Amino acid sequence: MQSVLSAQDLAISFGSNHVLKSVSFEVGQPEILGVIGPNGAGKTVLLNILTGILKPNSGTVHFMGRDIANIKITERVRIGLGRTFQIPRSFENMSTYENILVGGVYGDNIKEKEAGRQAVEIAERIGLSSHINTMAGRLGLLDRKRLEIGIALASRPKLLMLDEVAGGLTESEIADIIKIVKDIKAQGISVIWIEHVLQTMIDGTDRVMCLAEGQNVITGLPQEVMQSKIVNDVYLGVDEDE
Repeated sequence: MQSVLSAQDLAISFGSNHVLKSVSFEVGQPEILGVIGPNGAGKTVLLNILTGILKPNSGTVHFMGRDIANIKITERVRIGLGRTFQIPRSFENMSTYENILVGGVYGDNIKEKEAGRQAVEIAERIGLSSHINTMAGRLGLLDRKRLEIGIALASRPKLLMLDEVAGGLTESEIADIIKIVKDIKAQGISVIWIEHVLQTMIDGTDRVMCLAEGQNVITGLPQEVMQSKIVNDVYLGVDEDE
């Protein structure tokens, strides 16, 4: 499988806190790579490095074969890197349609008319057609999560990074999110999916990477990773004697 993104030996520190020490991984095209790990493992920091919000102390990131170390945040979006955030960042006083439209105009630099057509299509894909004229601030949590994905999709990413989009949702709502993510992959878009809801990693990913103490401690098939002793020890906190 061809790699869409390759990271080698990423490291970053904040003072004496070594958040990432030497993290290497690849994402295939297309592939859904899940990322798990305890709080403070550096999962969101990793996304911030990939999107250009943070600059690593060392290491390299290649996207579509291109070194993106010196590429600005806005350009990273326009060459195909999209993301969501743990707390939805939609404009609450704008409608679903307007939020997605803005994502296309400013994220992908396309004309408003084209962005409008795209907004309608994306709203249907993420299950928000019936709320296309609803103000974002009036949407329920599931629909706000859907909208967050929709805004990111409007920039037409080749790699979409999801930061805990299933957090706070019910089991049936999580199933809806998994379906959306799988549909995104079916469109040829790769996904990096950070999540604490373990069911999403088992049912919604192709591979899972576990971060702990600033390192990639294991990467493999979802069931193998989730059942490994390493994950039990460093993530789930399971003691063999219990």
